[in-house]
Amino acid sequence: MANHPLQNMVTRAVITAIDTVRKCQTAGLKLIAGEKKENVEHLEPYGFTSAAQNGAEAVVLFPGGDRSHGVAVVVADRRFRLKGLARGEVAIYDDQGQSVILTRAGIVVNGGGKPVIFTNATKARFEMPIESTGDIRDNCDSSGKTMAEMRTTYNGHTHKENGDGGGITYKPGQPMS
Repeated sequence: MANHPLQNMVTRAVITAIDTVRKCQTAGLKLIAGEKKENVEHLEPYGFTSAAQNGAEAVVLFPGGDRSHGVAVVVADRRFRLKGLARGEVAIYDDQGQSVILTRAGIVVNGGGKPVIFTNATKARFEMPIESTGDIRDNCDSSGKTMAEMRTTYNGHTHKENGDGGGITYKPGQPMS
C-alpha cells in the first residue's frame, strides 16, 4: 500500500469472486500488491451487465485514497477479448466464443455453436431478403417440415380428380424449385 492518499486512489486487481445477486454487483479482488478485498462494488454501464470469470482484471478506484470502500469501474478479460477489429467496430463477447460484432460491413452474430433464441416478442419482422445455408423448418416444436420437404411434397403430389374424369391428377406442371 502506498504512503500518500493520492497513490492509494487507483489500482489494478484480479477478480477472485463475483456476486451477481445484489442490486450492485460485487467482486472479490486480489490487488496488485497481494492485498485482498471482498464485496467491492462493480459499477456497470447502464443496460449492460456481465459475470466475469475468476482471473479477469479490474481497475479499482478508492475515492480520496480511502481503501475501505473501493469501486471497480472496469473489468476486462484479455484471455477472451476479440482481436482484429477494424477501427470503429464494436463487439460484445463471452468466454464461450459467442459474440455480436458491429462490423464495417454489417452485424455478425456468432452463436459459438449454441442455439440463438429470440423470445417474448409478438413477432419477428425482417425488412430485407432472407438467405439460409441450412434448412428452414416451420412449427419446429410439433410436426413441422422444412421448406425442402414442403417443395418435395408439392412437386410430387397427386390427388383424385373431382371433375368429370374421376381419375388421378398429374403432378404440378410448374414445380417449386
